[in-house]
Amino acid sequence: MVSVFELFKIGIGPSSSHTVGPMVAAGRFRAALPEGTRRITAELFGSLAWTGRGHGSDQAVCLGLMGAAPDTIDPDEVPALVARLAIRRFVEVGGSRVAFDPERDLVFDFETLLPLHSNGLRFRAFGDRDALIGERVFYSVGGGFVVEEGAPPAAAPAEVHHSFSSAAGLLSACARSGLSIAALQLANECALRPPAEVQRGLDATLGAMFACIARGLSQDGVLPGRLKVRRRARAIHAQLMAGEGGNARAPHEVMDWVSVFAMAVNEENAAGGRIVTAPTNGAAGIVPAVLRYARDFCPGVTHAHLRDFLLTAAAIGGLIKRNASISGAEVGCQGEVGSAASMAAAGLAAALGGSPAQVENAAEIAMEHHLGMTCDPIGGLVQIPCIERNAFGANKAIAAASLALRGDGRHHVSLDQVIETMRQTGADMQSKYKETSQGGLAVNVPEC
Repeated sequence: MVSVFELFKIGIGPSSSHTVGPMVAAGRFRAALPEGTRRITAELFGSLAWTGRGHGSDQAVCLGLMGAAPDTIDPDEVPALVARLAIRRFVEVGGSRVAFDPERDLVFDFETLLPLHSNGLRFRAFGDRDALIGERVFYSVGGGFVVEEGAPPAAAPAEVHHSFSSAAGLLSACARSGLSIAALQLANECALRPPAEVQRGLDATLGAMFACIARGLSQDGVLPGRLKVRRRARAIHAQLMAGEGGNARAPHEVMDWVSVFAMAVNEENAAGGRIVTAPTNGAAGIVPAVLRYARDFCPGVTHAHLRDFLLTAAAIGGLIKRNASISGAEVGCQGEVGSAASMAAAGLAAALGGSPAQVENAAEIAMEHHLGMTCDPIGGLVQIPCIERNAFGANKAIAAASLALRGDGRHHVSLDQVIETMRQTGADMQSKYKETSQGGLAVNVPEC
């Protein structure tokens, strides 16, 4: 089972696969350095090399080697920490100084692809007389998940109450138990940790998502990077607030509210702020925006419904991760924005009282209409088209949930079929459309 707390992880921007994952990998390498290590090096391959600087991968590796963790580091302290390392050119490990000069020891390899995934990292430890004494290879496989090459199989997971590995299996489990998808996922979560801990975790996740929206709506200025993209969420929000109470409001204005919620999150992400992967950073605005829509615009939605939203979204996201991918470097943006929209549509349908069949239908509709979406960020930055793409993904998720709730759950294309189609489409997609900035908008739109 993929836990709700694996899919929704509190971290920092701008990328779960290119920032959070490399920081985690570097931290794991640091935690088990061979005795006698005098110097360490890091190499980034594939998509991590091609778009790593724009995604902050170099800074993430530095922070991880310094002992920082994505969920606890203060985003405001990042520039000073990285600048200090560039001057000192060593990290402190267990009271000892280990040489690491980012300019010399952090290498972007644009030619080599490691075998298991496009997002590869290799760390090496050197001892006396610069002898190699340790080497580990990691892969950042999307959503902040990290796997190590050659690592022994993980221990058998705790036994959960309701096992499922497909959407059909999920619906069957709901039918057998009489539980909703949210209740079924909650029962499984409570097999892994105490119920009170699960509820606290859900509330912390909701709080972090809503706080990210609020901060994004309050910030102004220009986002980091050579594109000099200006933030828009605050100005749009001010326009919407100015129109509150008026008699001439267009019905479609609610779409603008949803868009600005999503844009606020992804502007924060692009600025390296505090983010919840949902299921990735590049698609982190969709679930929070739809949650905020449910809370603010849907009568009768309570805090308990918002928890059900997260649990339902996690059940759907777990199926997508297990049977296809949530990695833009692996299957394109259909795996990020498409997955997030599918999760959000399911969550909203559940929060509004949908049956398991209607929830599955909502998830299927949203994913079906993101099939083939490429990941082609201009300049390797998670800004264009990513910020607006989250706004559209959130609105499409709401439309998908609404369509599903108007039906009875019966439909021609199943969620399992559309997930498999997404996997196949990603396998067929050329690598230049998979978060490499070597195709699409990234080469057809000038950076300045």
